[in-house]
Amino acid sequence: MKNIREISAAAAVKIKYALCDIDGTLTTDGKLTKEAFGALWDLSRAGINVIPVTGRPAGWCDLIARQWPVAAVVGENGAFAMYLKEGLLTVMRHREAASDAGSRLEALREKVLSRIPQARVAGDQFCRWYDIAFDFAETPPYLGMDTARQIRDICISQGAQAKISSIHVNAWYGNYDKLGMSLLCLNELFNEPSPKESVVFFGDSPNDEPMFEYFPISVGVANIADFTDMLEYPPAYVTKERDGGGFAEAAGILLKAAGH
Repeated sequence: MKNIREISAAAAVKIKYALCDIDGTLTTDGKLTKEAFGALWDLSRAGINVIPVTGRPAGWCDLIARQWPVAAVVGENGAFAMYLKEGLLTVMRHREAASDAGSRLEALREKVLSRIPQARVAGDQFCRWYDIAFDFAETPPYLGMDTARQIRDICISQGAQAKISSIHVNAWYGNYDKLGMSLLCLNELFNEPSPKESVVFFGDSPNDEPMFEYFPISVGVANIADFTDMLEYPPAYVTKERDGGGFAEAAGILLKAAGH
């Protein structure tokens, strides 16, 4: 991974879309800081379309699409995208997102909780549409990465997709991920069928790996180092600062390199 300061002006000037994870990338210790939120505004005011790509639920994405300086938001690890169209909230769902998965997700919940008694469903589950999230590092007691791996493996053994983020293990039924929905969003909403050169992606954890692999300008905030042993495809660049400070650092460097 190269330091983000090594990015060329020629690469930076082509960027039209900034895709970013939220937890551990924009947030610091669970909080969206003034520095990170200001960087979102800086990118937006420079004419760059900001698109958070997150494992967070539909209920959160509704607010993000309405109130943040974003062009769209991809939620629940790629199940859907939300955006405002003529002032109205609009939802584009991935065709593989299983709207009838409720009973299977409930069975998955029971399987995980019976195998791992200390496991728990995430506090934001009440406003999820397509997946289930198990909290291993968002709220105490923190369960650790070994437990997160065990939860992931149980979910996969039951035929579900499962990814580990910096705080949750997310599981769902359907052949989609962050990358697939991001590409669909870019193509359908922005007429960008081949967006590799025009996108920067920011992330921090294993569920961002498909994005790291696909986009040449991929940036890991410094806390990506916590997961390098789990990544076959690390980001191309890394920041000096962690979390939201790293996001703000990289955004500032990219904007300056592009002449904004």
